[in-house]
Amino acid sequence: MLNIFEQPWTLLIAAVVVLLVLLILRRTFANKRRWWLWFVPIVLAGGGFGLDSFVQTAGEKITEVIAAVVEATENEDCDAISRAIAADYSDSYHNSKRSLMAYCSAILAGPLIDKNIKSIISMEISESSATVVVTMRVVFDKDSFVAANFKKLMFIKLKLNLQKEDSGQWLINQTEILEVDRHPASWLDIKQASW
Repeated sequence: MLNIFEQPWTLLIAAVVVLLVLLILRRTFANKRRWWLWFVPIVLAGGGFGLDSFVQTAGEKITEVIAAVVEATENEDCDAISRAIAADYSDSYHNSKRSLMAYCSAILAGPLIDKNIKSIISMEISESSATVVVTMRVVFDKDSFVAANFKKLMFIKLKLNLQKEDSGQWLINQTEILEVDRHPASWLDIKQASW
């Protein structure tokens, strides 16, 4: 089913179709010109742009949460990361949000990441949950222990599960590592690495 809030461009297409119909009707019925009919395509096009501007979809909210976590990681801001994590967080290695945040604080203690470049591969959204697969190109800070001892650039593929809170906010409740440098990996591999 078509969701007008997810695809506001459909109103723009409808405006173009109505404009074409009006042009055809104007030629066919030259003596019955109604000037106010020209406002119909304008209102439809304006409605499409208005919906896109004022209504934030679930996909946009989820993308915003992911972007906030990416930016917080670059800024080494564990508090901002914590605000995007659900209270009942758990993954294959961390059994709680507290455990994840302790790891986050330890790993982001010194300079680590210079830049993250994210790309959302897929997003499946249901009423109260979502699954997003993201790839990240991580550029390490030149002064970080990773850049000094291992590498300056890393590719990571992650699967994020998000849940919609009662407040309408989307929070991450599970993160799984799928690949590192295009090789299958998991949290256990990351924890066992000698960093």
